[in-house]
Amino acid sequence: MSVNDQDAAVPPGGRAPLADAPDWWIYRGTGRPIHDIDLAQILPAPPPWRAYRGGPLPEHDVPPPDDGEAERRLGTAFTLSEQDIDPAELNMVNAALYLRRPLLVTGNPGTGKSSLAYRIARELGLGRVLRWAITSHTTLGSGLYGYDAIGRVQAAATSQAQLGGEAEEPPIGDFVRLGPLGTAFLPSRLPRVLLIDELDKSEADLPNDLLSIFEDGEFSIEELTRVRNRHPEVTVHTADPHRTAVVREGRIACRAFPVVVLTSNGEREFPPAFLRRCLQLRIENPDLEQLAAIVAGHLTGENGGHRDRLIREFAERSKAEGGLPTDRLLDAVYLATSGAYQPDHETWPSLVDALWQRLTVR
Repeated sequence: MSVNDQDAAVPPGGRAPLADAPDWWIYRGTGRPIHDIDLAQILPAPPPWRAYRGGPLPEHDVPPPDDGEAERRLGTAFTLSEQDIDPAELNMVNAALYLRRPLLVTGNPGTGKSSLAYRIARELGLGRVLRWAITSHTTLGSGLYGYDAIGRVQAAATSQAQLGGEAEEPPIGDFVRLGPLGTAFLPSRLPRVLLIDELDKSEADLPNDLLSIFEDGEFSIEELTRVRNRHPEVTVHTADPHRTAVVREGRIACRAFPVVVLTSNGEREFPPAFLRRCLQLRIENPDLEQLAAIVAGHLTGENGGHRDRLIREFAERSKAEGGLPTDRLLDAVYLATSGAYQPDHETWPSLVDALWQRLTVR
C-alpha cells in the first residue's frame, strides 16, 4: 500500500487500521494528531502507587502549543503508518503511559530516539515538548529551577537609588525560573512530555538524583519555602516562553505524571535502582520502508528516482557500517534534489562517502 493509500484509509480524526492492534493501545506511533478526543478521558487512572494529587490546577490549564520543533524533527507530512512502527515500541510507550513510568530509550545515534518524544506529544495533543539537554556539568537543581539572587540584589539597589526609602522589595518570583524538569511537574490535567536527552553524558550521580522526583512527583523551591509565611503564593517564570505559574507554599507537586522520555546512546550503564523505576526500549536502525517514510515526511514531492536510489544505497551502507544517522540520508536527498546529483560526475560519490562515513575520527 502506498503512503497516499494509507492516508486515504485514515478516517477523519482517526488512525490507519492496524491488524490485530491491541485495544488498550492509545499511542499508535504515526504522529498523526488525534482529533476530538480528550486524552484525559481515554487514559485509564494510574495504579494506586503512581497516583498523585498535586494542585490546585491552574485556571488556564492548556498545554502550550508546539513552537515548531516537532515539525523540524518529524517533518510536515504524516507518512508513517502503523505498519512502519515496531510493535515493541508501541507496547512500551503505551505501558509507560498507563503506568506513569519514565521510558529509557537506547539505540545508535540518529535512530530517532529524541524524535519519539515529539511524536508522542504531537499525536496525543500534549503541546510543546520540554527538552532538557544533558551535559557532563548538568545537575538535578539546574533542571528543577534557578534563582537569580544577584539579579534581585541589583534590582533592589536600583529601586532604592531611584525611590529612596519608599522602594519596595522586588518580587522574589521575578527571579525564579523553573527548568524543563521543574516545569514538567507543575500540576495540570494532562501530562507534559519531558525529553531528557543523552542522559549517558551526565555525571554518575544524576540518575540516582532523579529517583526522588520520579517517585514523589514533587519538589520544593528552598528560596520560596523560606518566605512562605509572608508570601504563600508566588508567581514564577517557567521553561515555556512567556509563561508563568503560581507556586504555593514553596512546593510544586504534579497531578498528571509527565511522559518522561530519557535517551541514551548506550555509552554507559545506569544504576539498578534507576533502571528499576524506568521502562526500557531499544530503537533499532530503521529498515528500507521506514527510511522511505522518514524521507517522505521531510522532503515531499522530490524526484522519486534519485530519492529511491539514495534510500537503497543508504540502507546498504548503514547495514555495512553497523548503523548511520538518518539525518545524513536526509542531507544527501536534499543535496541530490537541489541539483547536486550528477550520477556520472566523479564528485558525487566522494560527497556521499563524506556524508555517510561512520561517526568516528580516523
